[in-house]
Amino acid sequence: MTIPATTSAGPTRRISIDPITRLEGHGKIDIFLDADGEVADCFFQVPELRGFEKFCEGRPVEEMPRITPRICGVCPEAHLMASAKACDAVYKISLPLTARLIRELQYDIFYVTDHATHFYALAAPDFVMGPSSNPAERNLIGVIRKLGVGVGQQVIQARKWGHEAAAIFGGRPVNPENAIPGGVSKPITASERDRLEEIARYLLEFSKFTLKVLHDLVLANAEYVDLILHGPYYHETYSMGLVDDKNRTNFYDGKVRVVDPEGHELCKYAPRDYAKYIAERVEPWSYLKFPYLTQVGWKGFVDGKQSGVYRATPQARLNVADAMSTPLAQEAYEEYFETLTGDRSGHRMVHHTLAIHWARVVEMVNAAERALELVRHPELTHPENYRVIPHDTPTEGVGIVEAPRGTLVHHYVTDENGIIRKANLVVGTTNNHAAICMSIKKAAQGLIRKGSDITEGVLNMIEMSFRAYDPCFGCATHSLPGQMPMVVRVRDCGGTVLSTTTRA
Repeated sequence: MTIPATTSAGPTRRISIDPITRLEGHGKIDIFLDADGEVADCFFQVPELRGFEKFCEGRPVEEMPRITPRICGVCPEAHLMASAKACDAVYKISLPLTARLIRELQYDIFYVTDHATHFYALAAPDFVMGPSSNPAERNLIGVIRKLGVGVGQQVIQARKWGHEAAAIFGGRPVNPENAIPGGVSKPITASERDRLEEIARYLLEFSKFTLKVLHDLVLANAEYVDLILHGPYYHETYSMGLVDDKNRTNFYDGKVRVVDPEGHELCKYAPRDYAKYIAERVEPWSYLKFPYLTQVGWKGFVDGKQSGVYRATPQARLNVADAMSTPLAQEAYEEYFETLTGDRSGHRMVHHTLAIHWARVVEMVNAAERALELVRHPELTHPENYRVIPHDTPTEGVGIVEAPRGTLVHHYVTDENGIIRKANLVVGTTNNHAAICMSIKKAAQGLIRKGSDITEGVLNMIEMSFRAYDPCFGCATHSLPGQMPMVVRVRDCGGTVLSTTTRA
């Protein structure tokens, strides 16, 4: 439940949403009103220090695929794969086919379950229960109560089987460690392949079911469609995402493509060249950086073609793709663009922030279909071609995957012994940070007007603007000593503070 804190100083008034809810990690929103009660400014703050790169320095590079997945319990496979790919590049390794197939299959299964978690647990409460519904019921339990226990069972089975697949690949259901420099640590047996195919078939049916849920609960509701199309949730920015050699979506590999707000390609680059196209800006009020496009430049928190701000969301990935890589996802892609732009081709860009939820479900279908293709590949169970041994002297390497919440970059520089001298991670949420700040401010300006009541429902609708990005601040930031300062306040039903406990 969001509890706004309101203070006044001089002619301005501050409204704090602290903590913000239904996200991974921590953050707060401060909204400043002018003397007329209009939103003068708005800050989205991520208060934790991020120090991952520093404690990577001095460690053997081959340890990174085992260490970096623990940055985040939400998307460990994303860090695992980006890290392993960076190690491949450090040792100048070209993966054998079976290793590539196993990694991509593992990643696509993870993708379905991760998107499902956000859709049902973090996003659905706003649409199933309603943005202004009772906050005590606006949660996953409320969603299950309203949609039925059967829906909850399907979601839980998708998560359970996704963890089982992770254990088949990596020996345990959470934080698998099987991706290593040169491939994976073990092959897939025939019986494991059969079980993985059963899981992939279920995940495809579950993804199709989720697309139907989206249709029935959101797209069939005229009020929600109007909110998506005409609410204060719209920004015309550049879009970023990985594409294959035919400019189709690919979550595991390919080149990074960037298109402008009208859909024209600005650049397409290999992972090793990311630093030529992306720069990271620091603001004094947040520990999270603000990447931007170097070819356009930083022009502040503004959108449009002249601003280097970009988005790397599921919606952005659909914008940069000429097509989806699988047939059912292609159908969903065409329906998505036709509904939102009037053009099925995908040549007209979608910039409606709340429609990111829809794009996420299209990606679920795509990942599940792709997983089913990969699990049936005859080379998947080859007993030997699952890895190669590194022989070259290590130097420098970059690995990029599409994490569910944005493009993820791992960049390592080593000495001749493979000891890391410099590391840089640009994670998915970091890529979207500037756009998230802009979306929150625009929502606040659109929803809080002079003389209007600032209700809990209004503040929740402001939070909906960042939830669409599925941000992960446990991944993008972190407390260097392994703890974070915390204040726990216990309030009665009227909001009065009964007790306070502080952890330094």
